[in-house]
Amino acid sequence: MKGRLQIKISVLLRMKKYLIVIALQAIFFSVFGQSAKQRPDINPQVTDEELKLYSLVTEYRRANNLPSIPLSKSLTFVAQTHCKDLAQNRPDSLPNCNAHSWSKKGKWSACCYTADHKQAKCMWDKPKELTNYPGNGYEIAYMSFEPASAEGALQGWKESKFHNDVIMNAEIWKDITWNAIGIGMYQGFAVIWFGAETDPEGNVPTK
Repeated sequence: MKGRLQIKISVLLRMKKYLIVIALQAIFFSVFGQSAKQRPDINPQVTDEELKLYSLVTEYRRANNLPSIPLSKSLTFVAQTHCKDLAQNRPDSLPNCNAHSWSKKGKWSACCYTADHKQAKCMWDKPKELTNYPGNGYEIAYMSFEPASAEGALQGWKESKFHNDVIMNAEIWKDITWNAIGIGMYQGFAVIWFGAETDPEGNVPTK
């Protein structure tokens, strides 16, 4: 009887050690797993129209004594990804959702972005969700019933004070220096993403 009891205690102790190891592995993954998770290769292929929009924005800023902004690989990847989501899945077509919304059909957190900006974090976090970009992202979006053009998108943003303020670092954006910009255009959508942090992935060649 004593022998059986000792065996039982020995088995229980081994199980306890095994469970402790499993628990430690789970804690390690929860703490370090996010930083180790794989990211897609960030090497976006920029279209001629996207480069044109970047050039027009750069010229517009320079005409107002503002510096050019490096064309970020990461933010361009986010911009292109969002444009395709908007065009293919139309998260903006749901009630009260606008073009800053994201569908449930991708490897990102979905949201219905409403006019009260209660889902602003959904926008701000997208660069960190999709890339290794270290900071927040701020988006301006344009929609057309025809294929979006660089001229049409920029003109639309110029005519909207809130969008124009982002491009021109005016009003609430005056104390922020944009160190990264991302351009995306697909079908009837065009978006630009802005960020204050330098992109660790580097920049898209513009010449």
